[in-house]
Amino acid sequence: MIVFPAIDLRHGRCVRLRQGDPHAETVYGDDPAKMAAQWVSQRAAWLHVVNLDGALGDQSLDAPNVRRLQEICRSVAVPIQFGGGLRTLEDITAALGYGVTRVVLGTVAVTDPDLVAEAVLRFGAERIVAGLDARDGRVTTHGWQADSGESTLAAAQRLADIGIRRVVVTDIARDGMLTGVNLTATADLARQSGLKVIASGGVRDLDDIRQLKAAESQGIEGVIVGQAIYSGALDLRQAIAIAS
Repeated sequence: MIVFPAIDLRHGRCVRLRQGDPHAETVYGDDPAKMAAQWVSQRAAWLHVVNLDGALGDQSLDAPNVRRLQEICRSVAVPIQFGGGLRTLEDITAALGYGVTRVVLGTVAVTDPDLVAEAVLRFGAERIVAGLDARDGRVTTHGWQADSGESTLAAAQRLADIGIRRVVVTDIARDGMLTGVNLTATADLARQSGLKVIASGGVRDLDDIRQLKAAESQGIEGVIVGQAIYSGALDLRQAIAIAS
């Protein structure tokens, strides 16, 4: 199971939001590439980078975050999973061109499935990940600000039908809150959809990692850790050792 340290970019800085609220922001540094190197030095084998400005509706790949993403790609030798505001094939092409290994498509996974299907055909299923951000069992879009009305399972099954193999599932209510991962819902979705699932939202401590690892055979491929490693509640090296 892969442990993905999260690096969320907003106005070129490394930040964390609570429950996706743009007004509940904590800044953790002005040098995201340095942060990336720190996590890699602690044995991270992947990084999860998000353009929050794009996800929240600003220009999809705004210049400060583009520069920061490029700096991260140059500074570390591990693969990078990148998402946030990627809503056209041109956006996807540009992101992959910056050096990321695969992209996460969130809003368009719900609003434009034809684009997602075309992206899978053009770039391959290993380079295209769907992102499903869930609140009360329903998928939200546009940086978690709009309720799509579609259930998480229905969305996952629909995405599987168009060639998606892997999905990042975020529990919005838990994200940034250190309240513990939603293991039951995550494992159920993986089992029922047949997709590889990367869990996100609420990871609090090593017990969460142990529980997810125990359910790996149900389809849980990885977990994204953010607030827990930035606050010091979770030791990344230990988490990776447990997950390996």
